[in-house]
Amino acid sequence: MDNLKIIDSHIHYRPDYQPFSKVAENSGSKNTALDVQKMLKENNIVHAVVMGNLSLELENHIYPPNMSYCVGLDSSVFKNPDKPQDYYISLVEEHLKRESCVGIKLYPGYCPTYVTDEVYYPFYELAEKYNKPVAIHTGALSQSRALLKYSHPLTLDEAAVRFRNVKFVMCHFGNPFLAEAASVAQKNRNVFVDISGILEGDFNVNDFFAEFGLYADMLKTWLKYFGDFDRVMYGSDWPIVNMSKYIQFVKGIIPEKHWEKVFYLNAANIYNIKA
Repeated sequence: MDNLKIIDSHIHYRPDYQPFSKVAENSGSKNTALDVQKMLKENNIVHAVVMGNLSLELENHIYPPNMSYCVGLDSSVFKNPDKPQDYYISLVEEHLKRESCVGIKLYPGYCPTYVTDEVYYPFYELAEKYNKPVAIHTGALSQSRALLKYSHPLTLDEAAVRFRNVKFVMCHFGNPFLAEAASVAQKNRNVFVDISGILEGDFNVNDFFAEFGLYADMLKTWLKYFGDFDRVMYGSDWPIVNMSKYIQFVKGIIPEKHWEKVFYLNAANIYNIKA
C-alpha cells in the first residue's frame, strides 16, 4: 500500500537526553528534535503518541504539534511522603483536561504494584471521566531488578473487568506472553493492543523473518486468535528500535487488508487524534 499514513501510538521523546541518545544510536537514529521530525516525515508518520516518563509537572510535557502524550505514573508518584495522593490525582486531572494529553501510562513491573491495586482506582475513574485510555506496559522488562509478575498480561484481566468503561491499552501485546495476552484482549472488549517494542535495535528485516520465522508465525497466530484488528495499533517504542525497519516488520505480521486500520485509523479512534 503506497503512501500509507501512520500514527505511531507508542514512542518515547526526550531530545538530547543522553540515555535516550545512546539507545537511539544503537537503533540507527539520532535523538535530536530536528532528526526526530525528519524521521517521522520520511516514514509518513503524521502523528506520534509519547509515553510520558518524566515527572508530572505540566511544564515538562510540552510537545510538538504532531505529538500527543500519555501522562506517566511510575512508582515515584506514590513514594513522596511530602505529597498526599490527592495532589497527584489533581495534577493528573489537569493533564487530562489538555487536548494534547490523550491518556495515562502505567509501568507495572518497573513499578512494583499490580494494576488492580486500589491506588490506581482514582486514576481509572479520571480516565473514564475524560474518556481517555489507560496504556499499560505488559510483558518483558529491560531492567533485571524489575518484576515480571506485575507486568504479566493476565493482571490486566481483572482491571478490565472491574472498570468496564475504561479503555485499557495492552502495550507490547504482552510479549513474550502472547497466548495470555491474546486471551485477555479477546475476552475483554475494553482492552486494546499496541504492538510496539517487539524487536529492538537496528536489524535486517528479511534476515529477521528468515531466522526467526517461527517466532513471527507465533505473533501472527495469536493476533489472528485475538481476531479483532479494529483493536490493534501500530507503535514502535522508539528510540529502542529503528523506526523504518520496524514499520516493515509490522507489515510482515499484519495482513495487508488491515494496514490502514492498524497503522492509522485505530489509534486515531482510540486516542481521539485528529491528524
